[in-house]
Amino acid sequence: MASTEQCREALEQLSRNLAGSEGDVRKAAALDRSLTCRITDLDLTFTGRLQDGRITDVVQTPGPPAAKAEIRLTMASDDLVALVDGKLNFASAWATGRVKLEAGFRDLLRLRTLL
Repeated sequence: MASTEQCREALEQLSRNLAGSEGDVRKAAALDRSLTCRITDLDLTFTGRLQDGRITDVVQTPGPPAAKAEIRLTMASDDLVALVDGKLNFASAWATGRVKLEAGFRDLLRLRTLL
């Protein structure tokens, strides 16, 4: 199981990756949406914003999210770290239920470029 600090660093690395992306990926990440990342095995939630291709204003709270964000991710801590490190393919993790992504239909269509 990855630590809380490893999960926070993974989210920071994801933000850097998105900010450094180009083309269709950069365009897909250029949303302005509330975001939660629920880490099930640590029983905590990171809340922030996906804004201008970066994840900003990240706050960590215990338990499930207090409010329903526009983009919601749910996964285990090791899966978050593996996804960001490139050791776990998002599409296959999503298809097998290891990672859960919830968003509005238009956002899902736009985010599919990131998969």
